[in-house]
Amino acid sequence: MRIGMPLSYSGGFKETVDRLRDYERAGLDIVFVPEAYSYDAISQLGYIAARTERLEIASGVLQIYTRTPTLTAMTAAGLDHVSDGRFTLGLGASGPQVVEGFHGVPYTAPLARTREIVEICRAVWRRERLVHEGRHYRVPLPPGEGTGLGVPLKLINRPLRERIPVVLAAIGPRNVALAAEIAEGWMPMFFHPEKAAGVWGAALAEGTARRDPSLGALDVVVSPPLAIGPDAGRLLDLARPQLALYIGGMGARGHNFYQDLARRYGYGEEAAVVQELYLSGRKEAAAAAVPEELVRATSLVGPVSYVAERLAAFRTAGVTTLQVRPLAPDAGQRLADVERLKGLVS
Repeated sequence: MRIGMPLSYSGGFKETVDRLRDYERAGLDIVFVPEAYSYDAISQLGYIAARTERLEIASGVLQIYTRTPTLTAMTAAGLDHVSDGRFTLGLGASGPQVVEGFHGVPYTAPLARTREIVEICRAVWRRERLVHEGRHYRVPLPPGEGTGLGVPLKLINRPLRERIPVVLAAIGPRNVALAAEIAEGWMPMFFHPEKAAGVWGAALAEGTARRDPSLGALDVVVSPPLAIGPDAGRLLDLARPQLALYIGGMGARGHNFYQDLARRYGYGEEAAVVQELYLSGRKEAAAAAVPEELVRATSLVGPVSYVAERLAAFRTAGVTTLQVRPLAPDAGQRLADVERLKGLVS
């Protein structure tokens, strides 16, 4: 089981990367750099590649709508090159609030677009002359569109790897089936080990039945909050605001993927309360309304023996990469928690 961490740089990006080198020495395996409507992830990933030696780097995640598929492929190949083969391409559809609200691009056909983008990326990495006739992407641009001067091209550079790992962020059944079919990895949100099979098992089985064996086993990447120690339980409430943000505020009423996930977990009534409170501006009340059982089940917070038990539950549920979010207020304790977790999974 790999130990990863999302890059949180609220205290300053360069300062965070300086500390990231300590995490690398402590055994951290991979760092994920998000891209919502903040700074782009690519420039930061390149900086991290230059400042680290062993640590794997991943986009966590690039949304699929604003880069052309070939630019995504070129970018991934470039990051893989400068990191000496340490890059993983994390992709996701994001949501209409960001895609349409910040980028001004229609949020359409996320599954079909994702499939085509992955196909195009892999063709580019194989240095094929690119000819793609898809429903959403056509390369080169066909006659009658544009100047008519486009010709099939292949990447000038020779990529370090012709198969850069792809991880898809997905929580809906069809999206999860797609990830299990075509990607090296799958990144769900708020992974509840005891309920995961009931919510995603059928979709995973459907996708796995169509999976190319050359992809290997599916890497399951989950994101539990982390705090280890006899008094760590007091930090558990720090995990509530993110759950409330996603369940309550990521989307509108009737169109919130994370609200739907909470309902599928069996927390329909509670999720409705969280959303109502959040959308009315009562964010602290929304966080307090997140079900205690959901907070605990999706976290690694408590004494070392309890965290070891929860690790076993995550492992039994098929998790292979833990993208942990340390909760301790002290930087030294956060580092110590990651180091202790590394020892527990070794």
